[in-house]
Order: sequence, then structure tokens, then C-alpha cells
Amino acid sequence: MLTIDDLGDLHGKRVLVRCDLNVPLEGTVITDEGRIRASLPTIERLRAAGARVVVIAHLGRPKGAPDPAFSLAPVATRLGELLGAPVAFATDTVGPHAQATVAGLAPGGVAVLENVRFNPAETSKDDAERAQLADTLAGMADAFVSDGFGAVHRKHASVYDVAARLPHAAGGLVLAEVAVLRRLTVDPARPFAVVLGGAKVSDKLGVIANLLGKADRILVGGGMVFTFLAATGHQVGRSLLEADRVETVRGYLAEADRRGVDIVLPTDVVVTDSVRPGATHHVVATDAIPAEAIGVDIGPASAAAFAEQIRSARTVFWNGPMGVFEIPEFAEGTRAVAQALTEVDGLTVVGGGDSAAAVRRLGFSEGAFGHISTGGGASLEYLEGATLPGLSVLED
Repeated sequence: MLTIDDLGDLHGKRVLVRCDLNVPLEGTVITDEGRIRASLPTIERLRAAGARVVVIAHLGRPKGAPDPAFSLAPVATRLGELLGAPVAFATDTVGPHAQATVAGLAPGGVAVLENVRFNPAETSKDDAERAQLADTLAGMADAFVSDGFGAVHRKHASVYDVAARLPHAAGGLVLAEVAVLRRLTVDPARPFAVVLGGAKVSDKLGVIANLLGKADRILVGGGMVFTFLAATGHQVGRSLLEADRVETVRGYLAEADRRGVDIVLPTDVVVTDSVRPGATHHVVATDAIPAEAIGVDIGPASAAAFAEQIRSARTVFWNGPMGVFEIPEFAEGTRAVAQALTEVDGLTVVGGGDSAAAVRRLGFSEGAFGHISTGGGASLEYLEGATLPGLSVLED
């Protein structure tokens, strides 16, 4: 992939930068600004080169039309505060205000365009529809920099189609993310441990299948573990269960055994009858989950065992919390995993999404981990061995 250096002299040039500014909001309050901060180095580098920087991004999943709940206005304000410089905000993406805002930028200036997903063509499956939006975006710029790693697995107009229409390069964030993920897939230091959690096992089947040939051990927690427990013959009460995936998981367990890969499941879990703060909860063995109970975290014995498996590894990839970490009573398994990652003598990668949010919410220093990815879904698809459109289009 080409880098920003390959774009030549950018002074006065309009550079369209695809960032991932999909941050969580409560009203207009940003509750986790990690992705904004991750975008700063590339934006600052372009400013220093004298480029007129036009930031394009999405937030949430609006239904292809303007929705104030998903406006990037609060993000633009915070970006300006972090840059210590004015950031113009266009109230549309390719309309009159966007055109005027870009035209008014001076060298070194920065503008943020309104949520690109307010335009239905952005996510359209129809190549011609996406092309129309991409043509307009390309007409507003002289070069394109892809720096929104969290979106590179999407064949969207602002990720894929624009890159094909302009001189293009990968930003620093995308280059860093790809370099780390390559270290996980090409001759990782061993033992190589993978920790998977989150709600749905179906979201992780592809990565499990691919990593069975690469990892030494796979630790499973979160809501997805109950499908694994069901596959081993356990009753899981009212816990999350994808019954249609039980046979698939059973096959993966057999394949792991054949390949000599350890699939580590919890031996105890925290259960409750109501997933809410302050709810009564207790610890039970995984072979004794009551019929009316809901599993919400791995138990203390499992947390200790997982931590030991992690600390003894030389390479660790973690994606997905061990429980409902947003509720303090059900966050201890996730906390134990995060703490263990900080004690690894080797490469540790937090695979974006809820895992990255949990690290920050639980008070860990980001510097304690080797790498915190900005893209959970993109990271997983890369580790599945899938072709990511937003990366393939950058290859020259």
C-alpha cells in the first residue's frame, strides 16, 4: 500500500481523509473518544504538510437519511479541541454547505463533513448508486487517505469507491493496524493465545475456523460461551444460546482436539435472574446452571485460570468481553482478562469494539497494551483471512 509520502507535495491540496469517528454518544456527550484520538496523528501530519484536510466519517446506523441523533457535530467540536485548532463543520456531506466549507479551507485547515451514512448511496449494494456519491466526493478533493480502519471491511462509497477515483494512500492508523494483525497471522511468537467473548458465537465462527490452524489455545467467555457449553452437553438455563450453531461448535471442538489446539471454557459462571445493576447474583459450576438462571460473567475460578493461560502466552489477541461489563457486578471476568494482558511478556492486541471500550471503562492505561485496535469487525475479518475491500483497493 502507498503511504502519505507517496502522494508528493500536498501543500494547498484538498485531501479527503476517511476516518473512523464512530464513537458512542449519550445525547451529545461522547462517552469514549478513543477513535477520535486515534485519528489525530494522520490529520495532524496532513495539516503540517499544508493540506486542506476534509474529514469524512460515519456515526451509528442511520437509515440513509439525516438524523440529529447521529450527527457528527459533537465529534467535530471535540476534534477541534484535541487538535487545538478550528475545525469547520459542514451540515451536509456533498451538498451546498459541504462544497462551500471545503472551498473556504485554507492550507492546514480542517473540515468535517456530516455523517456520510445520511446518504443512502454510501452503503448501497448497487455499484452505480455508490459510484454517483463517490464521483461527487472525489470532485471535492485532489487525493484520498484511508485512515478509518474500523470501516475497511465495508464496500462503501467513502471507503472503497472514492479510493479508486483519486490518488490514494493508507494513513498511519491503517498501516499500524495492518502491521499488528500481520504479526498475529504470520509466525506469531508462541504460545499464541486467543481470547474470545461477546454476545454471539455466530460473529466469531469465521475467526475461530481460521485460527484453529494458527493459535495454540482459544479461551472462550462472554455470552457466546453458552453455545459452547451446550455443545459439550451442559444445560445453560436462560443464558444466551444460538441453538442453530451448537452442531457447528461441536465440530470445531472436535477439530481443535484433532489439531492439538486447547479450547479453554470456563468451569464456573456468574448467574442472575435479571440483567440489571444491583440484581442478586451468585457463582455456579458450568455443569450446574439452574434452569431459570442467566449467565452474565465467567466465575472467579475461571477468571484466574484464564489469567494464567494469558500470562503464560507470548502473543495474545483479545476480542469480546467476558460478561456484561457495563454493570460493575458482572465486570470482574473482563477485568481479570484485561489485567492479565498487561502482564504478558510479548505482543498483546485488544481487538477493538467492546473490548477496547471495556479497557478504558475499567480504568486501564492504554499504554499497558501492545495495541488497541479501532476496528473490532475489521480485525475479526482480517483474522478470518477475508479480503477487506477498503484495504484491497489501496494495493498498487
